[in-house]
Amino acid sequence: MKTKEIIKRARRLAKPFRVGKGKDFRLKDVLLIFQAMDAAGKDGAIKHVMSGVNPQGCQVYSFKSPSAEDLDHDYLWRCMKCLPARGQIGIFNRSYYEEVLAVRVHPEFLEKQKLPPKLLGKRIWEERFEDIRNFEQYLTRNGVIVRKFFLHVSKKEQKRRFLERIDDPLKNWKFSSNDAAERDYWDDYMGAYEEMIRETATKDAPWYVVPADNKWFTRVVVAAAVIEALAELDLAYPEVGDDKLKELAAAKKKLLNK
Repeated sequence: MKTKEIIKRARRLAKPFRVGKGKDFRLKDVLLIFQAMDAAGKDGAIKHVMSGVNPQGCQVYSFKSPSAEDLDHDYLWRCMKCLPARGQIGIFNRSYYEEVLAVRVHPEFLEKQKLPPKLLGKRIWEERFEDIRNFEQYLTRNGVIVRKFFLHVSKKEQKRRFLERIDDPLKNWKFSSNDAAERDYWDDYMGAYEEMIRETATKDAPWYVVPADNKWFTRVVVAAAVIEALAELDLAYPEVGDDKLKELAAAKKKLLNK
């Protein structure tokens, strides 16, 4: 199947976001989580795969550095309040997984979370992995389909894209000095990503590790995974019963006679 065909199919499947027949249909919701190093193409993948979906049925949230209000709550709070409603597709551009990535690589971030000292022990990352697994199990048990994507860009390709952003005036806005500074922690991030995926990949909330050096390939893989997730739901529009058909026929007859 060609790239355009895959993406078109993903968009088409996302339209009738209901499961079941007649009055027994059930609304389902899907949560797509994207994690990556800077310049891996998260925004582009989301845009190209989901651009044809009705915006009324799709919500996208980007999670940057936590605000003062966020830091006054537990680390899952800001993402929990953005979970998709029934019948919606929710997309997290970064997520609560930053709590075992950036926060782990930069311990000073953890100090801002106002945790009791006794909770800042050696098992904190193991405990957070457990929390996340339990949270995603809770979502699954409440009808949320969870799919997670790590767009894996190489350090060499990231450098090329950074330089392109610096050289192209139209892309200058995409680059910040902090992006380059984070490259100094590349090995630390790779280690954190590896353990994160190993500890939080489950049958119901799997990780897709997607090579991201070639954007077209990244988008094909993401689209195919979205297709697979939506196809499992057996999506269909609610069936129209005899009473409704009679009502429609009467309305049509009335309209034609005017």
